[in-house]
Parts: sequence; structure tokens; C-alpha cells
Amino acid sequence: MRSLRRIGLVVAVLAAGGLAWWAAGEDESAAGAPPFSPWAGAVPVRTVQSEAGVLEVSLQAVGDVTPLAAVTVNARVGGPLQRLLFVDGGTVEAGAALAEIDSAPYRARLAQAQGEHSQVMARLRHAERELTRSKALLREDAIERQVVEAAESNIAELRAAVSTAEARVADARLQLDWTRITAPIAGRLGLRGLDAGNLVVAGSTELVTIVQMKPIGVTFGVPGHELNAVRAAMRDGRTLAVDVYARDGSSLLARGVLATLDNRIDPRTGTVRLRAEFANEDEALFPNQFVNVRLRVGVDREAVTIPADAVQYGARGAYVYVIEDNRARLRPVETGRVADGLVAIVDGLAADEMVVLEGVDRLRDGREVSLQGEVAVSAPK
Repeated sequence: MRSLRRIGLVVAVLAAGGLAWWAAGEDESAAGAPPFSPWAGAVPVRTVQSEAGVLEVSLQAVGDVTPLAAVTVNARVGGPLQRLLFVDGGTVEAGAALAEIDSAPYRARLAQAQGEHSQVMARLRHAERELTRSKALLREDAIERQVVEAAESNIAELRAAVSTAEARVADARLQLDWTRITAPIAGRLGLRGLDAGNLVVAGSTELVTIVQMKPIGVTFGVPGHELNAVRAAMRDGRTLAVDVYARDGSSLLARGVLATLDNRIDPRTGTVRLRAEFANEDEALFPNQFVNVRLRVGVDREAVTIPADAVQYGARGAYVYVIEDNRARLRPVETGRVADGLVAIVDGLAADEMVVLEGVDRLRDGREVSLQGEVAVSAPK
């Protein structure tokens, strides 16, 4: 019973205290104290000033490094591989010797073809002497004309045989030359496909690959609706600069120029493939490497720009908040190109106006603001 009485006493004391607190609150409200509201008063904002200047128009894309020439070196003739004359991964000049195939069988074939050619030539010379004697006898009516005609026909056949023999000699010499395998292009070698001593099969044994490193290309795609701007620049004869960055965008790898574009838009992706070329003297670009590409299409020299983050979008389109007399005024705008985090304002905003960049979420048209400072914004170089 004592415990129940103590509990009842505590409850009564707490109830009395709560009633007193509520009464005090009513008195304060009656005295005219405003209720607390996080949305009351001026909204703190940070602003940025719109600027008139040059906006570089560029397109961003992901590309891959593609050699302008790549060759798989195969043997044109078969036989035992005698020697490899290159180092894996090294560089090579066009025409440099790469490997040698056993040439003994091909030297023998050349000698045989040359011997056959000599035989036919000897027969031809003998037939020509016989024809000369036959014509002399015909003038003296010592032989029939048919003998001369047969001699002339024999010479024609022998001359055809000489041509065939000469072709066989040329083919045999070519086969012999092919036992010495040379580099068709200059570039960097890959890993060898087989070692010396192996039997090479003509046309099907891959010895090594060569890729051209200097210059080198980068292929990338741009949206089809951007194609007109690119083609217009190329028709005007302008050189379009292309910058290539590392895959994570951390560093500039190379600077080159746009070389050409594909002849159709890919219907699956809606993009068209372009190729840029780079000197690549330091070999910073490596075949099949993925890179970030920035194609500089042109320059807008009379653009009014603000940071892209300052532009808001609603049911009626794009808008910004402009500060006038310490109040935020909603201003519809028409946006243009976006580059380096800046957006060009085509209509609705003039240069040197103060635009809200931070604190937009609590604003409405005509809301009083408290300026917390201006944000310095500059386009990255």
C-alpha cells in the first residue's frame, strides 16, 4: 500500500508541473511571441555572377586507341624455320629482316628453272638459224615453201616456251626471296608465334604481329545530332583539335586532330564513329587502350555563361534565381551548350547579373535572401 501511495504522489507532482509549463507557454503566446519556424526569415544563399565571354564548345566521348596499321606476319613459303631475327616487343623498321626459312629446296628449284630456260633458249637459237638457211634455199627454189612455214611455226612455239621458262625462273626466284621474311611496316612487334626449328606452313603460321605506333589513331563515337556541327567544321577546312585523357580523367595523355569520320550512323546506338590521329612520339597511347576523348567543335565568343548547377528545371522549362534588392526572383531562361561545367544562356539572362548557386532548395519567387558570399567559378583550362 505504501508503494502505491508513493507512485500516486509522483504522478500528481509531474502532472502539476506539466500543467504549469503549458500555462506558461500560453502566457507567452498571448504576449505576442512569434512561434519558431525553420522556414521563416531570410534564406542564406551563395551566388555567382553571370559572365560574358568565350565558351569553348566540345564533345565528350569514350574511345579506344586503334593503330593506323596492324599486320600479322605469316610465311609465304613453307619449310623449317632456321632463324628468328627480332626481339619480342621491340621496334622494327619497314623492310627489316624478321626470320629465315631453310632456302636450300628453293635454291634448287631456281637452278632447275634456270636450266630449263637455258635449254629452251638453245633450241630457239638453233631453230632461228635453221629458218635463216631455209629462207636462203627457198629463194633458190631448192626447197618447198612448206618447209619454211614449218620452221617459222616451230620458232613461234619455242618463243612461247621461252616465255614460260622465264616465268618459272621468276617464280622460283620469288619463292627463294620469300624464305627471308621482312617487316611490311614499321612499328612495334608483339610476341613471337613460334621458335626456330619448327616447321612453317605457308600462309597459316603466324610468326609475329606488328602495330604502327607513330602516328596512332583513336576511334570514338558522337551522337548523331552532333554530326552536323562536326561536318560543317570539316567542310570549312577547320582543324578540329582532340584531347585524350586517361580512363579515369586524371591526366592529359595526348593532343591530336580529327582525321575522318564513318560514312553512316550506327542505328543501334545512334552514334557515328570518328577517328583522330596523334603523333604519339612518347608512345603514351597504346593499342586497344580505353581513353576519354574531348573533341573541340568550335568557340562561342559572345556567350553569357553561368555554372550548370545554377540552372533549375521545372514543368515550364529551365529557370534560375536572380538576386534583386535582396530578394530571389525566378527567371525563365533558354540554355545552350554546356562545356567544362558552364552552360551558355541563350535568352533570359544578361552579363553581370547575380545568380543563386547554393541554397536554391528553400527559395521561391520573391523570397528574401541573406547573401553568404559569391562563389568564384572559372572554366578549367
